[in-house]
Amino acid sequence: MRHWVKLIPGQIGLHEPLPFGVHDENGKLLLARGQVIDNEAQMAALLSRGVFADEGEIQAARNGAAPEKAARRLTMFDLWEQAIGRLDRLIKSAGHEPEFARRCDEFAGQLMGLVERDPDIGIYLSVRQDESRLHLYGLTHALHCALVCQLMALRIGWPVDRTRRLVKAALTMNLSIMEFQGRYAVHGRFDDEQKAQLRLHPAQAVERLRAAGIDDEIWLQAVMEHHERPGGGGYPNDLVELSEEAGILRMADIFMAKISPRATRAPLSIQEAARQMYQEAHGSAAAAAIIKEYGIYPPGNLVHLASGELAIVIRRGATAHTPVAAAITDKSGVPTISTTRRDTAQPAFAIKALEFDRSLALRVPPERLYGLAE
Repeated sequence: MRHWVKLIPGQIGLHEPLPFGVHDENGKLLLARGQVIDNEAQMAALLSRGVFADEGEIQAARNGAAPEKAARRLTMFDLWEQAIGRLDRLIKSAGHEPEFARRCDEFAGQLMGLVERDPDIGIYLSVRQDESRLHLYGLTHALHCALVCQLMALRIGWPVDRTRRLVKAALTMNLSIMEFQGRYAVHGRFDDEQKAQLRLHPAQAVERLRAAGIDDEIWLQAVMEHHERPGGGGYPNDLVELSEEAGILRMADIFMAKISPRATRAPLSIQEAARQMYQEAHGSAAAAAIIKEYGIYPPGNLVHLASGELAIVIRRGATAHTPVAAAITDKSGVPTISTTRRDTAQPAFAIKALEFDRSLALRVPPERLYGLAE
């Protein structure tokens, strides 16, 4: 039988992996070993409600006997994974957390830091989405749209403060329907009532953001208008013109929707999604920014090389056609235990064709592709 010990300040720290699992008074797991508490407000909320840990796990951590996995250095993939849970908690706190505006700003800044540290990994995750986790689509879509918005703003030349506001709008634009988005991604059906709710969600999101203390009108306008269409025909207000922030947010939203899998359909290829976006936007600077940031063969694409090897793109290259890839087979097509980096700018490893069978990449953990596996 497990013996629970109530945690006190000092037993768990900020910004470092938890040495043991944290549970509520009923033994329900709140935070797994290795997760990170991001800020003082989250720490205070946990301690004030009363949290507990297994006495054996606490003792093992003191003795240095905790599993190696808990003590290992977190990779960028770990940090992106943690961002999903953190965003979930943030969104659910709207209207209940007096510091919601500050926490939004803090989270947006930390997410932007992840993108700045390694934008290619962010792009990889947006391209190679896990189809077994469609129920999380509302959260992952928000994170990926925030990534795309940041990359577009950087390409266009926006200052940091304006970019950060856009990222916050991306994270909160679907505030009122995130769980619904996950259900739709899994089941793929709308009834009439759900369609009506969907058309109201920009206004509902703005209402909830205002109630949570958000008073940045540019942020709120971007959320309200992100489903409007230049020239009319959008919702909820059938506007003819929309703000620049809303225009970029709308484009990121549409692009990510096109390349994201659903239970009822496969995602579009990056190449087809980019072509459609460019045509629909009449060659706008924003559409061009997405294409330039993702390139012709973005990280996450599966490609055939001139060498005969099958490879996964892991880094953008000097040109849109010459990324860095990791070969996952030999030249005969036989899977290899280790991966080998290939510079596709070299004629011997030039990209000859795309491979659209996404299942071929599932056997290779992304950490191994990027040289992060232990």
